Amino acid sequence: MIQVQNLSKHFGSLVVLKDINADIRKGEVISVIGPSGTGKSTFLRCLNLLEMPTGGSILIDGIPLLDRHTNVPRLRRKMGMVFQSFNLYNHLTVIENLSIGPRKLLGKTREEAHRKGMELLKLVGLGEKAYAFPDELSGGQKQRVAIARCMAMEPEILLFDEPTSALDPTMVSEVLAVIRRLAREGMTMVIVTHEMEFARNISTRVFYMDEGLIYEEGSSEQIFDQPRKEKTRAFLHRIRSLERKISSPDYDLYALQAEMEAFCDKHMVTKRVAGYAVHMTEEVLCLQKDFSDVRISLSYSEKDGSLELECSSAGPGRNPLEEPGEEEEIPIRLIRARCSQVDYRYEGGKNILTLLLKKE
Repeated sequence: MIQVQNLSKHFGSLVVLKDINADIRKGEVISVIGPSGTGKSTFLRCLNLLEMPTGGSILIDGIPLLDRHTNVPRLRRKMGMVFQSFNLYNHLTVIENLSIGPRKLLGKTREEAHRKGMELLKLVGLGEKAYAFPDELSGGQKQRVAIARCMAMEPEILLFDEPTSALDPTMVSEVLAVIRRLAREGMTMVIVTHEMEFARNISTRVFYMDEGLIYEEGSSEQIFDQPRKEKTRAFLHRIRSLERKISSPDYDLYALQAEMEAFCDKHMVTKRVAGYAVHMTEEVLCLQKDFSDVRISLSYSEKDGSLELECSSAGPGRNPLEEPGEEEEIPIRLIRARCSQVDYRYEGGKNILTLLLKKE
């Protein structure tokens, strides 16, 4: 359905895309992954000319999108796009948001547009919200309405630009469920996403983008389980971390714990394991004697879903887990009970305690 050849995009002297080549077939679900700032969203926006490419060609069903003789508005109707920020009309009800496009652009009657809109709202689980206004909806509901609005224009291709990035983690799953349903029904989709497990499970193919190129592409099994190139492996195995410095015994423990909970929510760590992380942070800090230079790091591995807590502190070498004082015995017992691995090392004048939290 889409053929991209030698596509490039420059913003002045900044080269965002360079020599992109891709074929997307009918019914495929393509996930586009990669680090931030590597041109993923720009690639998507070039496909429907929200950004005008600097060079190369794009063919939709064999028709050259960039040819000056092409009826671009008609061709673009084949593609619907779902953005990060919903872009609903706040002064219109949900059903009016869905029906205005088909009436004005597709020539549908009010009754036809309303009937189709109701069908689509039921498809995304929001039939009862037809007469609500966007301000009355949660973020996840707004995004599902945005998807239904795209579907109301009867597209053959759906483009998703990080559709869950603006959502609270508790709302992500409802949007991903709708996209999964569309995939089962054979909709052709190109999805820019940071949800790695979702990309692994839904994609027929995955594009890994880096430095403005499709650096590697393949099936989800090949990309996620056996990536051929080093940058792809480094990206997929990367560790995401939250680091905080403490320089006084009067630190704000509750603010630190709230940040950790938000970090765990973002990475969809279970509530139980997130609770372990918060609890273990408090217990580890109970073992500290010197707060002049304490660093707490919470790291999440996307490869295996593990959560690691590390505490480093200045001072003479002292393993707090050995020969504890009387007041330290309970924290140490709790740490050993909640962690699958506990390590201590003295390095560079720092006491470093590393805890691998149990997954359940």
